[in-house]
Parts: sequence; C-alpha cells; structure tokens
Amino acid sequence: MGKAQRNRNLSARARIAEQQAAARKTEQRRRIYAVTGSVVGVLVIIAAIFIVKSFQTHAKQGGTGSLTSSTFKGVTTVPAATLSSVGAGPLPATGLPIKGITDNVLTSSGKPDMLYIGAEFCPYCAAMRWSMAVALSRFGTLGPLSGIHSSSTDVDPNTATLTFKNQKYSSKYLTFTPIENEDVNHKPLQKTTKAQQALWSKWDSSNGGLGYPFIDFGGKIVLTGPLYNPAVLKGLTWSQISNQLSNPNSTVTKNVLGAANYVTAAICKMTNDTPSTVCKAGAIPSIESKL
Repeated sequence: MGKAQRNRNLSARARIAEQQAAARKTEQRRRIYAVTGSVVGVLVIIAAIFIVKSFQTHAKQGGTGSLTSSTFKGVTTVPAATLSSVGAGPLPATGLPIKGITDNVLTSSGKPDMLYIGAEFCPYCAAMRWSMAVALSRFGTLGPLSGIHSSSTDVDPNTATLTFKNQKYSSKYLTFTPIENEDVNHKPLQKTTKAQQALWSKWDSSNGGLGYPFIDFGGKIVLTGPLYNPAVLKGLTWSQISNQLSNPNSTVTKNVLGAANYVTAAICKMTNDTPSTVCKAGAIPSIESKL
C-alpha cells in the first residue's frame, strides 16, 4: 500500500472517530436533557399539587398562623389615650346584646371568672375576639395568640380573627375561661362542662336558642352576640387590623375599641372596679352605669 493510500485511510478513520465522538456527545446531551426534563416535570407536578392543596386548605379554612410580635403588640398594648378617645365609638346606646343579670357569682381559683363560649367558624365571634383581646390585656397578660379566619361559607366569610383555643391568661383580678366549641368546619372542638352548658342555656336567648358568642362576666353581666358588625373587618389581614388600633379615626378602631370598652366595663363590674386606673378611666364609668 502506498503512502498516499495510507494517509487517506488514516484520514478516513479520523473522520469516522470524530463523527462517532460527536454522536456520543449528542446522545449524552440528549440523555441529560431527557433526565433534566423529567426531573423538572416531576418538580412542576409536585409544586402544582402543593399549590392546589394549599389553595384548597385556604379556601376551606381561610388560613391560620401565629401572630407576628408587632401584630400581637398592636392588639395587646392599645394606648389608653386611644381607648378614651374612642369611648363607645359608633355603638348604639341601646339594643346591644349585653345586659346585667342576677345570678350566683361565677368564680375560678378564688377570682371572678369570665366565661367565653364561641366557635372558630363564627364571624360574630371573629369580630368580638379582637375586642376581648384588647380588653383582657388591660387587666392581665395574654399568652401567644394564633390568627385564624372564620368560615368561608358563612356570612362575612373569611374574617381575619384570633382563636382562644387553649389560650393562657394571667391576671390578679380575674380568670378567663375560653371555650372554642366548634372548629372552622363546624366540627366539635372543645366541650363545655355541665355547669357551663347550664349557664349558656339559662342566659342565651339569641335567635330562640344557644348562639355564639356567649360571655358570662362573673355572673353579673352576659353578652349573647356581637357588639359590632364583622363586615367592618372585610378583606383585612391580622396585621392590618392590628395596625389600625392606634388610630382613633379609623372605622375599624372605632368599632373594635368601642366594643372593647364595653367588655372592659363588664369586667370592671365583675372585679368591683379594680384596678381603678382602668375602671375609672375615660368612658368606662359611663358605659358601666348602663350595664
């Protein structure tokens, strides 16, 4: 074989080798793309499932979560000046579902007891919990608060609120006994005792039967409904509601704090006006005289 022929053969083999190497690289890239595409596809499917389930949970429950420290502070440290400025707010002078009663004194651990019976689905409880948290914080210390939303299928759906399930509270003036009787899906959550059920049945005539919310203030005052319309809170988040509570000109503040002052006055009735720094401040004596 001549030299020229050998060179041609070598050149041909080199070209073939190059083509085979290029083919191998192309196949490797194809496999990498295929594997990457499969992984991305799986991740997309997982993400889609997560989003759908999150949406379903949100639609069903409205969302839950612990309040941030700033939101908690906004609810539990409302300035006394703001509360005094609001007074009774836009709440009517008569016709509210709160009244004085004559009953055995309700106590716990040697202190007057504030018994609350509500439900997490309830939009009326949703409104009142904000006011209750503000008022209770004037007499003691609430433990960590969790945010929830009322039922998505009730009136004023998905109202941002708090839950008092397993709520801790410390005060030298009173005890607070909260019962969230049903969860956001109307399922049993926390049971009442026979004694609590008896009080509820005795004093709650709202809509001809037991209703939420129900509050017994030490056997001296009962509340059998909301003091303001939950629609005031429509579309607002926990932080948006909390952030407004220092502004006496806000419609949200006027309603929430107006109701909080009524709850404060009811608590003062059960604690015999102690502490005086709270019970003799602002509009509280005037509101208490109406109860």
